[in-house]
Amino acid sequence: MRILVTGGAGFIGSALVRYLVSEVGATVLNLDKLTYAGNLASLAPIDGANNYEFVQADICDYAKVAEIIAVFKPDHIMHLAAESHVDRSITGAKDFVETNVMGTFSMLEGARHYWLSLEGEAKANFRFLHVSTDEVYGSLGETGLFEEVTPYDPSSPYSASKAASDHLAKAWHRTYGMPVVVSNCSNNYGPYHFPEKLIPLNIINAMQGKPLTVYGDGSNIRDWLYVEDHARALHLICSEGRLGETYNVGGRNERKNIDVVNRICAILDELRPENAPHSKLITYVTDRPGHDHRYAIDATKLETELGWKARENFDTGIRKTVEWYLENEHWWGPLRGEYTGERLGVLKA
Repeated sequence: MRILVTGGAGFIGSALVRYLVSEVGATVLNLDKLTYAGNLASLAPIDGANNYEFVQADICDYAKVAEIIAVFKPDHIMHLAAESHVDRSITGAKDFVETNVMGTFSMLEGARHYWLSLEGEAKANFRFLHVSTDEVYGSLGETGLFEEVTPYDPSSPYSASKAASDHLAKAWHRTYGMPVVVSNCSNNYGPYHFPEKLIPLNIINAMQGKPLTVYGDGSNIRDWLYVEDHARALHLICSEGRLGETYNVGGRNERKNIDVVNRICAILDELRPENAPHSKLITYVTDRPGHDHRYAIDATKLETELGWKARENFDTGIRKTVEWYLENEHWWGPLRGEYTGERLGVLKA
């Protein structure tokens, strides 16, 4: 199996590439532009593997994308490359539209022309997986879950750009018959996560004695998915998912943001008691504009059709994550040179 992964130096992408190379044994080509969030150090565990290759390229460069696909001749394309941080999208929406919308268009067209050139079994077995987010569905009330048929209602420039890319992927299946599958996931966490997102940011800030910023009153709820569980799901969806279908991937681990931060503090109090209580660092700040209140995924379709189950619950996954950051400052330390933990996405008056 030859698999082209876009965005394979990012957080979810690197977890997927490590899984495909080490566990599945696929031959993987990682295509990544290496923006601020792309880090080849996240792929150190598979350095030197004879079934892994990296190419630096921009998915918006159609000619380059088409060339890479034609030369590599993938059986599957797993498209994860995207701008993904909501806060950055608030003050820099242009990059999100260009990468997430036009970049996806470029990948779909490159894949379509390649697929049309195939014959027989190679054409029948080709798959294009478009990886997206539950944020395209908007915000839930106190009850209910996002299902694959939930209407789209994006709130941020990030989620709007991902919603547009989802529609493109589905249209390429319906219009051209291209073998596309779409996945939408809940909030991921785990090792190798760029330290601007809630969990890695607050782990590192707590370790360094810096304020742990919580938006609003901390009551916003997210469904947390351990990234290695997500990687397994993506391979399963790409390999066995029904063409033209969407599969939601969630961990069934709803938590309020303030409860997530308090859990991080409690684990650090245990592992680094000399600085306890870490909860004294919690600082409430003005809420994010357009901040969705609650996300929660119904993963029944994935679980029943394809037999996937999350192996980690939030308590086991968050402990593994905190321990990983304590033991791997060599990975995240250099990143603090370019991002020091300041709040992003603040609109000027």
